[in-house]
Amino acid sequence: MGKILIKGGTVVTRGKSYKADVLVENGIITAIESNICADAETEVFDATNSIVSYGLADVHVHLREPGFSQKETIASGTMAAAHGGVTTLCSMPNLNPAPDSPENLAIQQAKIDSQAVVQVVPFATITKSRSGSEVVDVESLLPHCAGFSDDGSGVQNGEVMLAAMKRIAAVDGIIAAHCEDESLLRGGYIHDGEYAVKHNHRGICSESEWGPIVRDTELVAQSGCRYHICHMSAAGSVEALRAAKRRGLQMSGETAPHYLTMTDCDIAEEGRFKMNPPIRSASDRDALIEGIKDGTIEVIATDHAPHTAEEKSRGLESSAMGVVGLETSFAVVYTKLVRSGIITLEKAIELMCDNPRRIFRLGGALAVGERADIAVFDTTTPFTVDSNNFLSKGKATPFEGWQLYGKCRLTLFGGKKVWEEITKENK
Repeated sequence: MGKILIKGGTVVTRGKSYKADVLVENGIITAIESNICADAETEVFDATNSIVSYGLADVHVHLREPGFSQKETIASGTMAAAHGGVTTLCSMPNLNPAPDSPENLAIQQAKIDSQAVVQVVPFATITKSRSGSEVVDVESLLPHCAGFSDDGSGVQNGEVMLAAMKRIAAVDGIIAAHCEDESLLRGGYIHDGEYAVKHNHRGICSESEWGPIVRDTELVAQSGCRYHICHMSAAGSVEALRAAKRRGLQMSGETAPHYLTMTDCDIAEEGRFKMNPPIRSASDRDALIEGIKDGTIEVIATDHAPHTAEEKSRGLESSAMGVVGLETSFAVVYTKLVRSGIITLEKAIELMCDNPRRIFRLGGALAVGERADIAVFDTTTPFTVDSNNFLSKGKATPFEGWQLYGKCRLTLFGGKKVWEEITKENK
């Protein structure tokens, strides 16, 4: 595998940033120091004007295999991750077959083993077939998964959720909960706000998200289960999580770049602005920003959810729910939150790398002796988001045409180059 020296960059790790070189030998980080000299056998990568981070960890990604390879494959999804500087991702379970047994999870794992270019740790389901009615065999699935989720739908029955929490708590597992009260949806498909009223669309109320969080807070208190809230979009959700943390409960939450940088008044009559939960109001966005600043929300994840071009071409009402995000996540956060002074660079890396790795026990850090999963981001050269350049099969992004900073120049996974910017340009 040889040696690679990443020279002249700004290392960001463990809440600190400083100028240093990073030496990789045979897939392991062997030195992080100033002015490391390269011998004749060492490849040197010039990281001047760039950030050097441990590989990002995205704990909410839809890879669509098995069952929906027309939307994405493990190969294309993990290449998209590498393109965005993501070296560890957790794949969601709305698949066919659903990963609700060791046998079904093994089907997915075989594809991961043969196709993935970065680390993929799958979620198992909470209930069999994601039906919301019968809890899976938690004990047999635990060694093979990141946690348990019925993402794509919420567990509607509180008794079923409590039973799942008790079993998962007994083995020290974690639930990643899709919080959505289906009785409150009423046919909605975008936020129940200003844009919906002006353009005569059916809206989704915020209570459909924060209501289940309030319910589940009490179930967590009863069960002692570790519990993570997926794709938070609403101010009420932030306050519910904040209240739970005040009680000392083991609860965490994530939001996504589009919820932190857009409002419902920024959307248009296109499928690339449709996702679940929807982009909400300015007050919701501001509450989410405050949540990441004060530590209530500990994770930024993408909810990368690719669909075919046809499925996303039907306008707001009829397009499939979901947008892609792996290839723009760091650049959006860096440009809109770090460069604008809302959060620090160190905070961004905590939210996108350190915290998700800690919460889901994924391991890894930019430190000597660790596996060389490394991302290098250009912070000085602007680029324009063009979905034609995405490696994902999905092209529906709300950030199309945005000018951003923070393009990924290099991604190493286990010391191997899985993305280098010049590779694609020189093809």
